[in-house]
Amino acid sequence: MKLSKEERSWILYDCGNSAYSIAISTALLPIVFGMFDGIESSMSLGYFNSIASILIAILSPILGTIADYKDKKKRFFIFFACLGILATTSLAFISPASGQWQLLVLFYILSAIGFSGANIFYDSFLVDVTPNEKMDKVSTQGFAYGYIFSVIPFLISLSLIYFIGMDQVLGYQLGFIMTALWWGLLTLPMIRDVKQRFYVEPEPKPIANSFKRLANTFKNIRQHRTVVIFLVAYFFYIDGVDTIIKMVVPYATTVLGANSLDMFTLLGILLIIQIVAFPCAIIYGKLSERYSTRMMIIVGICTYIISCVAAFFITSVWHIFILGMMIGSAQGGIQALSRSYYAKIIPKENSNEFFGFYNIFGKFAAILGPFIMSLTTTLTGNAQFSILAIIPLFLIGCIIFMSLPKDTPIDGVIEKDLCVTEEQPV
Repeated sequence: MKLSKEERSWILYDCGNSAYSIAISTALLPIVFGMFDGIESSMSLGYFNSIASILIAILSPILGTIADYKDKKKRFFIFFACLGILATTSLAFISPASGQWQLLVLFYILSAIGFSGANIFYDSFLVDVTPNEKMDKVSTQGFAYGYIFSVIPFLISLSLIYFIGMDQVLGYQLGFIMTALWWGLLTLPMIRDVKQRFYVEPEPKPIANSFKRLANTFKNIRQHRTVVIFLVAYFFYIDGVDTIIKMVVPYATTVLGANSLDMFTLLGILLIIQIVAFPCAIIYGKLSERYSTRMMIIVGICTYIISCVAAFFITSVWHIFILGMMIGSAQGGIQALSRSYYAKIIPKENSNEFFGFYNIFGKFAAILGPFIMSLTTTLTGNAQFSILAIIPLFLIGCIIFMSLPKDTPIDGVIEKDLCVTEEQPV
């Protein structure tokens, strides 16, 4: 199936904003943050990341409900994307020499809110750009190309940092600007080509009525039983996925010793996950056409369970690289297919509102897992047991997910009693 212009433009945004994830959230900003005097550990940045996540998680269903009105979705998307891009650019102008780490953190929180806020509306645009039968393909290609294209600005940034000097802030500042430019340029096709086709008709007092619709969704949640079951399952297994993404490096460092893993080794692991995730996400999309989305999500969960068991036995750096390949093989696929599965079972005209709930579960994921790992390490005195302790998250999520129908419920089942307004092409 050939991709349409709208589908390609939608995928390109994933290629743009993924640069933020790898460069800002994961690699560059924590290093710059650690350069400021008075900062004992760059791990402190995690607290501020949590603040941004909590703010966007609280706001997301409210923003999503308002954005379901005609012509509102793209406006919200543009606002948050611009907020994220401008805040990311601003990071380049805060030097450790100024000592103003609070200002750096402020811009980081704003960039994280912009990134996450734009993603609510970006994800919900999936129902507008492609029909149900192509959602798995388009969603997986978004994640796949996002993984591989994000490597380009990241490698350019790393090259600048290497030639200028690993201990010189200028290279990192240029990396912030490179990331913002890449994100901004690949946002333009999305703004130009993608349109909101499913919506709620405008009405008086839109903000007040948005809260009423949000309250009615909670009140009538039993009408969306499939959505609720999926979200509960998703909370558990995506908690496990996000925990491994965030804790694989601290776990490996603790088990093997900090001296075994230098910066270039960690970079190599990160790049392997990104590169392996590219073809594997596409493979997951193709296999879902043959074996169903449901089956491939289960395969992804099982891959993570096997990865946890394998991680228990690591004894060398090479084992970490193999573990990274295993994680990368399932990471893009399980995230992409979860997104497309959810997009199929929600009412299309309320897609922003429902993706707001999806975002809540995503943002509060990886809260339980790291706590379990830390508690297990404290109680047993052995970090290796901590990786086994998160297997129940995958098992619980898998069991709940398997209770869903084998045939993916399509929106028609949920929407049969609803009036869907679809914009007709002029």
